[in-house]
Amino acid sequence: MRKIFVVAAREYRAAVQTKAFLIGLLMMPIMFGGSIFVQVLLRGRVDVTDKRIAVVDHSGQLMQTIKAAAQVRNETQIQEGTGADRRQVRPKYVVEPVQPETSDNVHTTLDLSNKVRKKEIMAFVVIGRDVLQPGGQGSAATSAVNYYSNSPTYDDVRQWLAGILNERIPQMRLRSANLDPGILRELTRRVGVSNLGLVEMDASGQIIEAKEANAGASFLVPFALMFLMFMVVMASAAPLMNSVLEEKMQRIAEVLLGSIAPFQLMLGKLLGMVGVSLTMATVYLTGAYGALRYAGYTQYFPWHIVGWFVAFLALAVWMYGSIFIAIGAAVTDMKEAQSMMTPLMLIIILPMFVLQNVMREPNSSQSMFMSLVPIATPMLMIVRQAVPPGVPLWQPLLGITLVLITSFLCVFGAGRVFRVGILMQGKGGKLSDILRWAIRG
Repeated sequence: MRKIFVVAAREYRAAVQTKAFLIGLLMMPIMFGGSIFVQVLLRGRVDVTDKRIAVVDHSGQLMQTIKAAAQVRNETQIQEGTGADRRQVRPKYVVEPVQPETSDNVHTTLDLSNKVRKKEIMAFVVIGRDVLQPGGQGSAATSAVNYYSNSPTYDDVRQWLAGILNERIPQMRLRSANLDPGILRELTRRVGVSNLGLVEMDASGQIIEAKEANAGASFLVPFALMFLMFMVVMASAAPLMNSVLEEKMQRIAEVLLGSIAPFQLMLGKLLGMVGVSLTMATVYLTGAYGALRYAGYTQYFPWHIVGWFVAFLALAVWMYGSIFIAIGAAVTDMKEAQSMMTPLMLIIILPMFVLQNVMREPNSSQSMFMSLVPIATPMLMIVRQAVPPGVPLWQPLLGITLVLITSFLCVFGAGRVFRVGILMQGKGGKLSDILRWAIRG
């Protein structure tokens, strides 16, 4: 055992005392915080060039509504700040009326399309002549409102027009039917539905009213935990393959095996990487708590599952790390290692394919079954525990047991592969060879 711990301590120090480790620790905060910073930095840096919109109104009654709405928007909704700090942050919408051609509407749309291509206008809208008629009194073509542009990803103008027209057209239809739009608006006013938790009773028998649920936190907390586990597994388990392959190619393994058994060497490397993963997790969780405390949101820190997260993370690194070690021992160069690594990467990211379904219904039989598949248990079980109301205690206990059994099987099989492949030179083992070594020795 002493030799195993010596190797583990050496692997741990070799990992955490490098600049690469510090850079790796900074990568995830940079990825999260950097994206937020860039969004804030670029929020006000938008193209404020006027958006010229041509409108062909065959109904003859909506042009003034669109122009008036554009004027109100340009005067009140496109600037931020006060006084000397007031600045334009959104483009103006300039509406240009186009006289409808009743004889040849096709040529009108073609001419306007050419103007869009020449960037004389940004887009154009064609309003059908029967758009004000109730359903069934006009054809689909003459009752439609069509928006034309060659910028399908810029949808602000279309949504703005849709909001104006869908507010104005029903009012005009009601007036034509001698109905008061104001009364109908009040009768059909939407009623908000609050998203509350459950009513509780404290130890003294006092009833505690339900609180508003935070849908954003309910999504972000489990997603962040799963992403953190994935990043730590990749940062700590994956380098084991390169480490073993490098020692094998440089004949260092032959020297090491003169004083320690292959299985002990492999266990030492695994324990060292488990220590590295726990160090990374401690740094990230501490940083997350500090950030939440600074922002005043400590109630969202998942204290109730931190222990489970650490346990599942250690087992995930142990399980996947043994497979990475086996691959590193079985191949002879990086090209072979990359080809072998692809199937393993697909297995590791498999839980992400079902993340949405598991978060939406964490206590369904399907979610429970997927979270009890050992290769997906560490990530999916922690997600299910983080989503209210959580899961019964027996499920994470069963998950831990299944992952433990799978981990020991992986370590046992990887030990056999490591013992056979670590001294092989020239030609690496194929996938069938690795499976045969793991099963039959």
